[in-house]
Amino acid sequence: MRAVVCIEPGRLEAVERPAPEAPPEGWVRLAVSHVGICGTDYHIFEGKHPFLEYPRIMGHEVSATVLDPGTSGFPAGAPVVVNPYISCGACIACRKGKPNCCTAIRVLGVHTDGAFCEEILLPAENLYPADGLSLEAAATVEFLAIGAHAVRRSLAPAGSRALVIGAGPIGLGTALFSRIAGHDVTLMDTSGERLAMAAERFGFESGLLAGPSSVEEVARATNGDGFDVVFDATGYGKSMEAAFSYVAHGGALVLVSVVKDEIRFSDPEFHKREMMLIGSRNATRVDFEHVMASIRAGHVPVEALVTHRTTLDRVPIDLARWATEKSGLIKAIVRVGA
Repeated sequence: MRAVVCIEPGRLEAVERPAPEAPPEGWVRLAVSHVGICGTDYHIFEGKHPFLEYPRIMGHEVSATVLDPGTSGFPAGAPVVVNPYISCGACIACRKGKPNCCTAIRVLGVHTDGAFCEEILLPAENLYPADGLSLEAAATVEFLAIGAHAVRRSLAPAGSRALVIGAGPIGLGTALFSRIAGHDVTLMDTSGERLAMAAERFGFESGLLAGPSSVEEVARATNGDGFDVVFDATGYGKSMEAAFSYVAHGGALVLVSVVKDEIRFSDPEFHKREMMLIGSRNATRVDFEHVMASIRAGHVPVEALVTHRTTLDRVPIDLARWATEKSGLIKAIVRVGA
């Protein structure tokens, strides 16, 4: 079968690999249909991922159709959304119903080979029926579920004033599901172009340009109160540290992105606000189902999110180009199937 492999940082190659054999008990053989290109994929290509071993087939935002259902009960040909977080089922997190932060988690395309290829094997429990979704839209569910999970983790009720920092794909997904939750959403980014795109494509008219005067701008936008809930989706340590000062007394800060840095903050400022600090990692089935239902209901403009398209054969050229050419780029989708 065809596959695209990141041999080493900066080097992608189209290769031939053996197709998977019959699925083991509880697993399903899939024909990959569409794959979203994630910030993680760009980081792997650029050599910036701290926990990755090369060579690696990337790709974890996946839609597919069932080739061999094994004993799963899925009908052959069924379209599915892939949950790419393969959990152990036995650790303390899994026992608590939180497989998204399994202590031995293996993420497709990161810890194990992913979906920049024609066929894959996955546990049946990681597959959700994609009924009512196009296969392209189904490939956006995973990255949107990251934001949906963060919003659910925040516990912020409808009517809350929310600030989402970072207007990239994860930030936009978070903002969309914050709005679906009934929040009054403001976006913050260092790029006026991204804020303008968010306003034009998604109706996020309230935007703040991040910079030296961000604290004053937040105070001005909230009459000095700060935001009830702040989501940082930047993947940038300094931004995460600055976000503490944007939170209202009694509010919450949700760290959607993760960095290898140490995050420092003022304990007196943290305590006087009685602030909740919340980590958000990956997503669970309930988040995937919420995203799929929201797309079906027309609450998520998938057609506005997908700005770039390519095919599996062109991934070595296009992914390398998009790693640096970000203007106008929100989500790129790779078509693998016919």
